[in-house]
Amino acid sequence: MENENIIVAQANDLEKAQFYKKTYSHVALAILAFIVVETLLLNILPIEWIIGMVAHKFMWLFIIGLMWLGSSLSERLTFHPSRQQQYLGLGAYVILQAIVFLPLITIAMATAGTEILSQAALITLFMFSGLTAVVFITKADFSFLRTAITVGGFIALGLIVCGAIFGFNLGLWFSVGMVVLASASILYETNKLKEQYNTEQYVGAALRLFASVMLLFWYILRILMSRKN
Repeated sequence: MENENIIVAQANDLEKAQFYKKTYSHVALAILAFIVVETLLLNILPIEWIIGMVAHKFMWLFIIGLMWLGSSLSERLTFHPSRQQQYLGLGAYVILQAIVFLPLITIAMATAGTEILSQAALITLFMFSGLTAVVFITKADFSFLRTAITVGGFIALGLIVCGAIFGFNLGLWFSVGMVVLASASILYETNKLKEQYNTEQYVGAALRLFASVMLLFWYILRILMSRKN
């Protein structure tokens, strides 16, 4: 492709606009696909199977491990030179997210109804829009967040695994901390859109933004659920 190796930061205004449009369009399509797949799974799978995903700690650890491996493979595919492989990676990641979200959404709907999902989705949308605007309007450099996100991610993963093994609840403040981490990730990934990708890497860029949005949605939903208890 003629523009394949053009870094977004070095592209002209039209090329930048096209890249941003494609990236955010793919984020929106990934979210729509997630909703469709999640709805299908909720209607097809018996509720006993869904609750069984978190009823046994080793099953949940297996799912976390599967998610980690699947995420790594999906991200690698989305940066493959073949566009077909890129969409395969993005589609696989959407399905993985839908599977992982099954127990949380099932419990949320059972305890607080569908309204809580709408509330969490709206808050996530407003936060994502606001954080995106901060990056593009202020033109600040958020690349410094990389180390904090990496360290915070490993700490969070360790706490999640320990919580699953030993059966303790990580609590409200952990969810608040994860919202902060997800917000930092959105700032960092949005900053990368302007600096590190080339104009043909919009599928991979969309996957990383989608992952950050879903992490934010997960913990906002958990916070709202904790207020209902």
